[in-house]
Amino acid sequence: MQIKDARSLPSVAQEDLRYKVVAAVAKGMTQTEAAEVFNVSRFSVFKWNKAHCNGGKVALRSHMRGRPAVSKLKGYEAASIVRIITDSCPEQMKLPFVLWTREAVQMLILRRCKLRLSIWTVGRYLARWGFTPQKPARRAYEKDTAEVKKWLEEEYPAIKKRAMKLKAEIHWEDETGMRSDHQAGTTWAPRGHTPVVSCTGKRFRTNMISSITNRGALAFRIYRCSFTADLFIDFLARLIKFKRRKVFVIVDGHPVHKSEAVQNWVEANESRIEMFFMPGYSPELNPDELLNQDVKTNAVGRQRAKTLYELESNIEQYLIQRQFFPEMVQKYFQKVSVIYAA
Repeated sequence: MQIKDARSLPSVAQEDLRYKVVAAVAKGMTQTEAAEVFNVSRFSVFKWNKAHCNGGKVALRSHMRGRPAVSKLKGYEAASIVRIITDSCPEQMKLPFVLWTREAVQMLILRRCKLRLSIWTVGRYLARWGFTPQKPARRAYEKDTAEVKKWLEEEYPAIKKRAMKLKAEIHWEDETGMRSDHQAGTTWAPRGHTPVVSCTGKRFRTNMISSITNRGALAFRIYRCSFTADLFIDFLARLIKFKRRKVFVIVDGHPVHKSEAVQNWVEANESRIEMFFMPGYSPELNPDELLNQDVKTNAVGRQRAKTLYELESNIEQYLIQRQFFPEMVQKYFQKVSVIYAA
């Protein structure tokens, strides 16, 4: 007779088996008979009965299996590592990494705590601390945080207050380029088999200038040429042509925006339009950047234009749809970085 290895059974089944064997022996069955009836070894029957005699029914209960979850890092050491990862970058800690990878954290723990851990253990620690792998956002070194703070706390509130007084409409403007080979989104495929999407081998691009308001208004123009002062002036002229109210346009520091021709035109039309400049290198403060991302993802990246005309047609149709649904444009203002403009 082949003895059954009870260790292959679930914990609940093992515990139930031990109870039944001990109960059978207590009712008069010999340990040899119990071993044969329940298909287990006589040593197991002896061990279970002995445990029951010494500790009662409690001694037959199942216990947690595997290696006990004991942290090699002390509490204050773990807190120190978490604080460093949260508040610093690897370069500041003189580590040869740009991002906080498992290898970077592994080296940090070795240097700070004199403890050598595998990258798998480091990964478990990071998960336990609430960290997840994420794509980092880009931020320019030239960005002036003091200037951004002044914009959020002083300059934009003053613009908003003045716009309310004059009943003006605040437009957020930006330009962007669209390429035919822009890729967005993912697709399901068998593991180890990279999916292939058929597309043209030609590369072509077009450009877009647009402006949006927190009420859901959207204006745009698609163009193939370079962005020039004449083109920008033409866009602004079209923007104010059918507006009964004065228009406040908020732009970034692009050289065209600051060109003499544009400044002269704005001054000549100051009764209809005023222009304000955002802090430099701070695209995350402009809600129109979210429109750019939306168009690139859905009108370009998830469609496969075969010609430049088709690419421009896809973009135009998508933007026209957005114009018919102001509530979708308003959602661009709900992101944390731009909610101040909502």
